[in-house]
Amino acid sequence: MKQGIRVAEAQEIVLQHVQPLGIEKVPLLAALHRVLATDVVSPRHIPPHDNAAMDGYAVRHHDIAAATPERPVRLPVLEVLPAGKRPTQEVKPGTAIKIMTGAPMPAGADTVVPVEQTNGSDTQVAIYRAPRPGSNLRPRGEDIALGECVLQQHTPLRPAELGLLASVGLAQVLVYQQPRVAILATGDEIADPGDADSADKILNSNSYTLAGQVREAGGLPLLLGVAPDDPEVISQRIASGLRADVLITSGGVSVGDFDYVRACLDKAGLQVHFWTVALRPGSPVTFGTVGQVPVFSLPGNPVASMVTFELFVRPALRKMTGHRELFRPYTRAVLQESVQKRRGVRTFLRGILRQEGEEATVTTTGAAGLWHSALHEPGQLPHRPSRRR
Repeated sequence: MKQGIRVAEAQEIVLQHVQPLGIEKVPLLAALHRVLATDVVSPRHIPPHDNAAMDGYAVRHHDIAAATPERPVRLPVLEVLPAGKRPTQEVKPGTAIKIMTGAPMPAGADTVVPVEQTNGSDTQVAIYRAPRPGSNLRPRGEDIALGECVLQQHTPLRPAELGLLASVGLAQVLVYQQPRVAILATGDEIADPGDADSADKILNSNSYTLAGQVREAGGLPLLLGVAPDDPEVISQRIASGLRADVLITSGGVSVGDFDYVRACLDKAGLQVHFWTVALRPGSPVTFGTVGQVPVFSLPGNPVASMVTFELFVRPALRKMTGHRELFRPYTRAVLQESVQKRRGVRTFLRGILRQEGEEATVTTTGAAGLWHSALHEPGQLPHRPSRRR
């Protein structure tokens, strides 16, 4: 174990100790923003049959090849075929079937003459121009063929992917499970919003911020409330949290007289993998495991808590939920002011990113002690033009 390790090294350590969770089958609508746990192979052709690409008349091309406006070809119409219906007759030589877009091609027909090139009814049609053979029909399997892999394992499921899965007939889908993430705040000075004795205390914003971050990362937040500075109560809450897939604590990991979280975690069997990172804000962050449960002890400062979640917890949760892209995209930007930073310490600041043409610029937004706003490293900002971050 090293003290003050680099951010990248700490991230690597975290990711070495987490794996994707199990697999579960869920209804298609419940799969939105989940991650596919297996390749999906189409059990059918789409479209399932050769079908008309436009309204017109299904014919044998040989019968209408000589059609001209001066000498149209006249054919009897055997039936009218709307979309969704199967033909009841075959197109024999010298006949036609009136067909609507999407209707399956009847046997014997090889071409659809657009209605604009005809003058017909439900019983007779005059064809004034012959399209090329095979025109205006969509062959079976043109979009998706039977046995084709339509989505690969680890694909995040967005609305478009749900539609694709529905189009091949899947009502349920196999996805990676969502990690249950227990969140524990500590400190006698902390109270939950709405508590009767909260008037003179600091309100517990961290748990709600972290819960939002957990949900955004694909996890299921479980709030354990605020534990007072009492080792027995903290130990009880930690034991409860270790029944989840991940435990996050906020505050109480420093070396003050009443910072009991570290000692209670040690008592619970925590194997520490790192306990401080060359990072500002958020240096006093601890990561370890109790059995197979990852445990993150984040600083109590709201800004530091958000930053350390973003850097270490979020990539872990994304890996556990089956994602392959674990980190946010980055872009380079030109910092518009001078910033002091400690040598060897990776510093993160809030900033406003602007994109003008091909140049991205960023300006900082003020003191890091203010909690409201996401934080990013200067010069390495996720690309969001002209938005406060």
